[in-house]
Amino acid sequence: MKKNFLIMLAMLSLPFAMFAKSYTINLGLVTTPESFHYMAAKKFKDIVEEKSNGEITVIIRHSSSVGNETSILQQIQLNALQMGVITAGPMDKFVPSIKAIDFPFIFDSYAKADAILDGEIGQNILKSFTAANLVGYHFLENGFRNITNSKKAIVDVKDVDGLKIRVMNSQLHIGIWKQIGANPTPMPWPIYTQLSQNVIDGQENPLAIIHQYKLYEVQKYLTLTRHVYSALVFVGSKEFHDSLPKNYQDLVFEATKEAANYERKLNREKANFFLEDLRAKGMIINENPNMDSFKQKVAPLKDQFNGDSKIYLEQILAQ
Repeated sequence: MKKNFLIMLAMLSLPFAMFAKSYTINLGLVTTPESFHYMAAKKFKDIVEEKSNGEITVIIRHSSSVGNETSILQQIQLNALQMGVITAGPMDKFVPSIKAIDFPFIFDSYAKADAILDGEIGQNILKSFTAANLVGYHFLENGFRNITNSKKAIVDVKDVDGLKIRVMNSQLHIGIWKQIGANPTPMPWPIYTQLSQNVIDGQENPLAIIHQYKLYEVQKYLTLTRHVYSALVFVGSKEFHDSLPKNYQDLVFEATKEAANYERKLNREKANFFLEDLRAKGMIINENPNMDSFKQKVAPLKDQFNGDSKIYLEQILAQ
């Protein structure tokens, strides 16, 4: 009895943390550790692991090791992955209302994008993720998207006619480029090989992505169309989120907010560097295309919106 009593006493003296439940967050990304997506995920990981005293472990599954963005979203729905940093474009099949923020030319500055996404409209869109068994935590950014190609300089929307352009697997983005006159071709990322083999003529992405993936090696022309402000979202599994105690739900929410703001700042601080370095690496850059020609071409797409996405788009356009 004395031996049993001593064992019990020793167990009671052990740190309570040894008996606390632990959690693992597998976080999916399609980009590499050099990307701002990854840096945001790493910032989130550092905050959560420190503030949970190691009770939450974050494993970053990067470089498409767990699939493309559509696959990652499907896995998050099933709680096979617990989180992801995902481009807004491919989400429109899961959360239709998000199409509103991907409409071309509605944001003319980072300040306006921040005001919408951090304001009531953006927060209402994030709340709508729950209908897809997802949690929308916070918006990050890819930045403003621009078109590159290997064929010719683009000055006017007519110059895009017939170009085979890689686009995200998004009905809206496919529609945008059809309306512009290109031949949009949905492909998962990355696409360097397809560009180098001339399977496609061009693509559209923010400067950071063009630079990081060395597309200057296989694309001669860059046109600063800034046609879509490309948001990212910290997305989570609703099942996993609901399984967390309230204090850890709050921690994840605050950590995604801090990491998102950190990533936006990084992206914006480097934008001019990316532009000038792409020029130095030999890209021919048109900084002032005929934007009115592009805007007039895509304007009729508004008529294809319905439901919440139409309501949110009208609210944004009224700002």
